[in-house]
Amino acid sequence: MMAATLPDRVKWAVDALAIAPSDRVLEIGCGHGTAVSLICGSLTDGSVTAIDQSDSMIRIAEKKNAEHIAAGRAKFITASLHEADLNGERFHKIFAINVNLFWTNSNCGLDIIKESLLPGGALYVFNQPPAASKLKQIAERTESRLISAGFAVRQMIVGELAPVPAVGVVAQLDDALQYEMGSENE
Repeated sequence: MMAATLPDRVKWAVDALAIAPSDRVLEIGCGHGTAVSLICGSLTDGSVTAIDQSDSMIRIAEKKNAEHIAAGRAKFITASLHEADLNGERFHKIFAINVNLFWTNSNCGLDIIKESLLPGGALYVFNQPPAASKLKQIAERTESRLISAGFAVRQMIVGELAPVPAVGVVAQLDDALQYEMGSENE
């Protein structure tokens, strides 16, 4: 298939997502759609929506995933997170791989993510920096941003990948905030 071009960080991140057959998943910054291809192999009645700001990346991703689109398992949107029309859809898992926004920008769309997570859903932020010396800084900044936005960090995972390790920060809405948001939607 595409094993020769599959970045280790993408396989590691998708493995960490532990996709269930009926999961509804949102990928932020999907690039070529490689993670979508892997995720769709685990879905039966679930689906994945993938967004990317680059129209050329979306075209490549759509071509690569044409069979998954035709089967209703995958959908691609050309937009930033702030501009994406998700039609009120909510997700079990929202993730991003190497989207620096989550550790460099305080206005990184966490409000949109909070509204888009299903109760009990989780946000997964994966990053493989160019240098191992950046790993701790990225993990700490990501964790800080998530906590400040009302998320509870549930897990910090490190992937011993070559040439540089990767980090994944797994977060869910703080229980009190999740309860408030759930009662607003009833």
